[in-house]
Amino acid sequence: MSDVYIVGVGMTVFGRFLDTPLKALAGAAITEALEDAGLARDAVEAAFFANTAQGVVEGQHLVAGQIALRDFGFQGIPVTNVENACASASTALNAAVAYVKSGQGDVALAVGAEKMNAAERERSFAIFDGAWDVHDVERTIATLTALGKDLPLPAGAGQNSGMRSVFMDVYAALARFHMHRFGTTQADIAAVSAKNHRHSQHNEKAHYRQPMTVEEVLAAREISWPLTLPMCAPISDGAAAAIVCSGQKARELGLTGRAVRIAATVMATGSDRRPEEFDRHLCRRAADRAYAIAGVGPSDIHVAEVHDASAFAELQQVELLGFCALGEGGRLAREGATTLGGRIPVNVSGGLESRGHPIGATGLAQIYELVAQLRHEAGPRQVEGARLAIAENGGGFHGIEEATACITILQR
Repeated sequence: MSDVYIVGVGMTVFGRFLDTPLKALAGAAITEALEDAGLARDAVEAAFFANTAQGVVEGQHLVAGQIALRDFGFQGIPVTNVENACASASTALNAAVAYVKSGQGDVALAVGAEKMNAAERERSFAIFDGAWDVHDVERTIATLTALGKDLPLPAGAGQNSGMRSVFMDVYAALARFHMHRFGTTQADIAAVSAKNHRHSQHNEKAHYRQPMTVEEVLAAREISWPLTLPMCAPISDGAAAAIVCSGQKARELGLTGRAVRIAATVMATGSDRRPEEFDRHLCRRAADRAYAIAGVGPSDIHVAEVHDASAFAELQQVELLGFCALGEGGRLAREGATTLGGRIPVNVSGGLESRGHPIGATGLAQIYELVAQLRHEAGPRQVEGARLAIAENGGGFHGIEEATACITILQR
């Protein structure tokens, strides 16, 4: 099988855009990606459109991609709609790569677009209610409660939470289990959050760009203990896109100069396991397989973007990706190893917590950042000497872990 490259990327600013249609967000990201690649629309032979919320927010339950893309000149080509919760965009990229590798075509578009904000906040939060087993909610809640039972809530916790995504309760339960088992502290989680808010000030496309200290993060409003508001990703609108091209076609078109090779893209689904079986976590399994395909290991990676829908999620993912031993994620953050200039910079874009989290676009926003890093075009947030990058993008929840995840390794 021939190599597959990303030859163009595009991304909108992430934020709250009540008056901007989903089509306009998608079109802006696609236009930037095509211009970045130096290609016309008719070069694209297939499109993979990721979206999760349009049905809930706008009632567009079906054929969202065909409708969003036609106004921008994409007619006649196959358009595949992709829904995989928060991992939808990375799944779209995975499918685009498979399309090219299979020989069905040489150029494919992966795009994720999301309009999550609505005038009625309840509709925005309702998006998350379908990302776990709706037929087994009580048992899932009981499982999560059991995970955190050995670490009692401190006095006053849980009194000022307000409206929130159910997934913050999921992450809080996982965090409490980790805290009890490994001695991780709330300050460790705050160190991750403060780092990402500090990184985001250099990202002109981030939802939030205000740096924060560990003390400010800890003093913020509680969402679901131990998580405070700055530790949690916002509800964002936005879009991101990537143009995928076969190596042969890239060479024919003279696109290899700024192209980034996709060294591995691996999808995984969760499984029934015990909470302490971290070696069976779907992200660990997917990462191990991706490393093997790419012929590299954790110590070879120069920069990473991981799915920090909460700051705790990053802390756990750096362990699962092999950047440190299990239980050492908090130490890694405390010591500055994951900050820009550290041993393994993580989420220099600001991550989901600060860059934002339009869930159908997030995976491709990670790719947008890593392509910029490997091209050495990231400006003040550039990781020096970056040549190998990894993205981890998880989606949904089933049992005691994400329902699905995608690991992507990029190389230049």
